[in-house]
Amino acid sequence: MICIDSHQHFWKYNPVQYDWIDESMHLIQQDFFPEDLKPILRSNHVDGCIAVQADSTEQETDFLLQLAHNYKFIKGVVGWVDLLDPNVQSRLAHFASKKELVGIRHIVQGEADDFMMRHDFQNGIKALHQFELTYDILIFPSQLKAAIDLVSKFPDQKFVLDHIAKPGIKAKKKGNWTEFIQILANFENVYCKVSGMVTEANWKGWQKTDFTPYLDVVFESFGVDRIMFGSDWPVCLVAASYADVQSILHDYIKDYTPQDKEKIWGTNAIQFYNLEYT
Repeated sequence: MICIDSHQHFWKYNPVQYDWIDESMHLIQQDFFPEDLKPILRSNHVDGCIAVQADSTEQETDFLLQLAHNYKFIKGVVGWVDLLDPNVQSRLAHFASKKELVGIRHIVQGEADDFMMRHDFQNGIKALHQFELTYDILIFPSQLKAAIDLVSKFPDQKFVLDHIAKPGIKAKKKGNWTEFIQILANFENVYCKVSGMVTEANWKGWQKTDFTPYLDVVFESFGVDRIMFGSDWPVCLVAASYADVQSILHDYIKDYTPQDKEKIWGTNAIQFYNLEYT
């Protein structure tokens, strides 16, 4: 069975550039490179990964693309370009010439709740389709309504929801999250990454059962054909090891058929990102 980690990061740590890594996350205030991840993937029987942007600069996109060129276990890059730029097509054309680029992400969780409804942002999303690039949706639950509006306007664009939209796992609250996840999942062009959950839980005291109510909603809504595994390494390290993160999903789907497990662990990511898997 092929296993693909659909969501992880690399960076050369700079406290200004990565100012979101505050003192509470001191464990990851350091460099993380492919040499650090490769043995972890091997020991956890993961065959490849998708490197996702963590800084909103083209310089980081170039950095990740170069890493993917040099390390074949990095199967694709979800980079950043300024989707608000009137010349967004030329920038996308520049980066899309690199076969390693598979998608684009904007850190919308740091924006206003209605950010995705902006005309200039939607113009950027519209430009992705001609370059066959996917879009990763990184949001908080309060932004799910705008995400629904966005995906409804672009039925031919492939979207994936990162980190199940970061529900209130630590507080054991769902609010409107369940309803909006169900609505979002009605759009067949939207997938969901089971990723980033441990950092939304109690970092020092989470239990696997804390995630069950949220996984129930995600699996009932998206089904086995549109869910993919993501570690969110190295961010996950503030709350769990790579193996711990993987074991949450492993235990949850332990009774699934081998065919369904194969989809969740690898095939869905390969198909979504159109990976040239070798």
